[in-house]
Amino acid sequence: MSILLKQIRIHGFRGLENIEMNLEPTTILVGANNSGKTTFLKALQLALSNTITVSADDFFYCADRECDKIIIDLLFIPTNEKLEAITEFNDDWFSVLTENRIVIDEEGGQTLSFRTLIEEDQNKKIFRKKQYLINEWGEFEDSSGFWYERQYDTDFSFYFDELPFYYIDANRDILDDLKSKTSYLGKLLSTIEYDPTDKAEIEGLIEELNKITIEKSDVLVNLSQTLGELDTAMDNPNNSVDITPFTKKLRDLNKGVQINYSQFSMDYHGMGTRSWSSLLIIKSFLNYYSNKYVENEKVYFPILAVEEPESHLHPNAQKKLYSQIKAIAGQKIISTHSNYIAGNAELLEIRSLKNHNNEVLIGQIDNNLFTKEQLRKIKRQVINTRGELFFSKAVVLFEGETEEQVLPILIEKYFGMSFVELGVDFIGVGGSGNYTPYINFCESFNIIYFIFSDNEAEANKEVKKQIKNSKNNDLNSVVFLHNGNDFEKELIEQGYLDEVKEAYKNIELSECFNEKHTKAKEKELTKIKDEEYYDLIVNMKTKFASEICHVLLKSKKELPLKIKELFDKINATLNLGQNGTN
Repeated sequence: MSILLKQIRIHGFRGLENIEMNLEPTTILVGANNSGKTTFLKALQLALSNTITVSADDFFYCADRECDKIIIDLLFIPTNEKLEAITEFNDDWFSVLTENRIVIDEEGGQTLSFRTLIEEDQNKKIFRKKQYLINEWGEFEDSSGFWYERQYDTDFSFYFDELPFYYIDANRDILDDLKSKTSYLGKLLSTIEYDPTDKAEIEGLIEELNKITIEKSDVLVNLSQTLGELDTAMDNPNNSVDITPFTKKLRDLNKGVQINYSQFSMDYHGMGTRSWSSLLIIKSFLNYYSNKYVENEKVYFPILAVEEPESHLHPNAQKKLYSQIKAIAGQKIISTHSNYIAGNAELLEIRSLKNHNNEVLIGQIDNNLFTKEQLRKIKRQVINTRGELFFSKAVVLFEGETEEQVLPILIEKYFGMSFVELGVDFIGVGGSGNYTPYINFCESFNIIYFIFSDNEAEANKEVKKQIKNSKNNDLNSVVFLHNGNDFEKELIEQGYLDEVKEAYKNIELSECFNEKHTKAKEKELTKIKDEEYYDLIVNMKTKFASEICHVLLKSKKELPLKIKELFDKINATLNLGQNGTN
């Protein structure tokens, strides 16, 4: 059985005024720049180690309020080998944490929780760190106020060899690891030990290798003979000079270790390879010590914070990172901008941070809002291929494949910027009755969403019902087409029949194989009645969607009214300050 850091609360630290987050065995932090991901990891470092100092700039402040204390509360719970919550710490962990620190929660389960408090010593003008045992975890907010207003007085010092904390920042480089005795690589190499018999044998082989290497080189032989004159010069015939191309003693092996990849030294590789290698070093380090503790029948559970593991890596390498990090011993908290890492993670492991009016909002999936099938569908159809959704400023949901091709192109006509630059993503849900899991997903992760819906009677009823059952219950996020219309009928009835005809003509003529065939097809097209076009285009949506995009884009007409209404809502909600060009 093991242990888990299950919950953290942070008050007054940098941009985090008051947040609470539940953690998993592996937790992925996603969000835009300056949303608080690095600050969150630094808060963990502040509470779980003594490797970070505090200055006045680390205290939260904004235009109308500021904090004079930094408070970080952590809650640990017991788990089984699968890191699933159980009620009691096993005997080994109970012995490590000690009975006087473990408390019983309201549900009868054992927990360990403590507070880290940093405030200024007014007399010495320095910042002091104090830690206190929490005797009752309590609610985030209750009738008496927020969690950080509660007081505790039992001194506590978090220092357990069995619960070490490690922080890996985005600037890691294996070349630095090779040079430093205090790096994880240096510490790992310093643990190298050999049986005395093996040691004597290996050092004998090294001595023979040095001898052969010198004998086979005229340069080294000459250098050795010349340096031998040092005895005469120093008048000290009892000493001698040795040239050792290879270290003589095993204890010095770590001083000359080099790591090569593809037959080349790491010096010749770029930052991607060096950064990735450095990350794998910590994996080796933690797994080694984890095995050592197991061999000695002792408990061990490291906590690892990793900042932007994808730094300098190409997309295919990023796809492999999640599984490699997850295989590291202990608990992992990872901040990332990589949609590949986010896309490979389990939905329940994702935590989003979003800065909204100087308040950081924490988003996560509420398991109670989704069936297993809904989670599987979102994972398969959206996240696996559209991991960037976690970083979206807004998402547009719709039903049909025509909208999926048309809207991303026409938004550039409105804003003068691509949907990528705007941070707006477009997601097809595959039918008017399928919005609920996507609505719940967006609301769970505090992602602004809009629905661009057909307006046949059944579609209108379904969408309104799903919005009514959502947490936000905001019909203002929905743009319905005109009454009775789907997207294709909307174009025809709202003044874009000529564009529909042109798109259809372009498709038909593109399939002609010679000039005679083209002329015959053009004559055939003139006989099509206006009212026949709807049935023609709905039976070829995939081809039509691609072609109508380009026709609408070059059209001198304004954008269709309902599309413009959608883009106006996006403009106003995101405060983009744009004047729609159409």
